[in-house]
Parts: sequence; C-alpha cells; structure tokens
Amino acid sequence: MPTTPFAALFGRSPFTGLQAHMAVVRACADLVPDLVAALCAGDDEALHAAADRICELEEQADKVKHDMRVHLPCSLFMPVDRRDLLEILHAQDAIADTAQDIAEIFIERDMRLPPALDPILVELVAACVAVVSDAAEIIGRLDELLEVGFRGRQAEQVEALLDTLNKSEDRTDELEQALTRALFAIEDDLKPVTVMLWYQVIAWIGDLADHAEKVGNRLRLVIAR
Repeated sequence: MPTTPFAALFGRSPFTGLQAHMAVVRACADLVPDLVAALCAGDDEALHAAADRICELEEQADKVKHDMRVHLPCSLFMPVDRRDLLEILHAQDAIADTAQDIAEIFIERDMRLPPALDPILVELVAACVAVVSDAAEIIGRLDELLEVGFRGRQAEQVEALLDTLNKSEDRTDELEQALTRALFAIEDDLKPVTVMLWYQVIAWIGDLADHAEKVGNRLRLVIAR
C-alpha cells in the first residue's frame, strides 16, 4: 500500500499538517474582505460567489484537519508535544469556521448597513485578516525553528513577529469597539433584529484576529519550552 502524503511528510516535520491546514485557512480568511466589499456595494452575485468559495475552503480545511489528526505521530520522541500541535490546529480551524459563519449570515439575510459605517467595517475586516496573515507567516517558519532547536536568531525573529501580531490584534480590538459604538449610535434607526445580528457579526469579525492571536500565543509556549 502506498504511503499517504501526510504520513510520509510527518517523517520529516511535525509541522507539515499545520502548514497545509493554515494555508487553506488563510485563503478562507482572505476572502472575507471580498465578502464585505460585495455587501457594501450591494453586489449580490459577488457576495454569493465569495461566500460559496469560503464555504468550499472551510470544508477543505476540515479535510486537512482530519488528515493531520489521523497521521500525527503519537511518539514520545517528537520535538513538539502532540497536544500543542492539536491546540494550534484547533485555533487555526476556528478561523475558517468563523469566516464561514460570517459568509452564511451574509447570504441568509440582508445585512447591509448605512453607508456611513462602511469605511470602519472595511477597516476592521482588513485589520483582522492581516492578523491571520501574520499568524500564517509565522506558521510557515516553523521548520526553520525546528532546525535550530527553537533557539538562536531565528527564534528571536519569530518572537518579534509574535509581538507584532499581538500589537496588531490590540488594534483590531480598538476598531471593533469603534464599530460597535457607531452601531449603537444609530441602532434606533435599524430593526432590532438587524442590530442584534450585527453585534454578533462584529464579534465574529473580531474573532478572526482573536483566534489568530491564540495560534501565536500557543506557538510562544512551544518556543519557550
């Protein structure tokens, strides 16, 4: 029986599955700005196209996650604790799940906001997706860290990137609060259910960055050990 790609690659690096999964997760998150741009423009065709692609990528991420769980070695001689890898995987997967949640509510209900709120919504989404991209870049450097035993200049560089990621996530919190305040200021002009759903959507958008930060925080623990 031929060796599966995942099983073969894990022989070289325990991070292969994480990197494959994060590549799909990142692609999924990268479509959220397109989704929001279509919403703001009232372009239903583009909205549905972006939502459909996000859902496809989320399903693909689930398949990669399953493959990783099946083939991840249980060996005590792995350079990284299996539990750490699975916790990072869980945080990454939550990013794709959240992107899908946003996509689904946008196509299930008319969620357009007053145009005055569009700029801060777009800014918030871009900032949150940028944090996901930062996390993906760090995940992509894990093999370098493995080669040097998570020490030295490479580890210091990754620590610096993690610090930047944390600061970027703090900025998304500020934008999330600003958008929430702006929504609160006009909520009397909107349907109550619309306000309620938008509070949830704003939280989900912020969660994209929150989950990416969790990826970084878990990696920081791995490096510190």
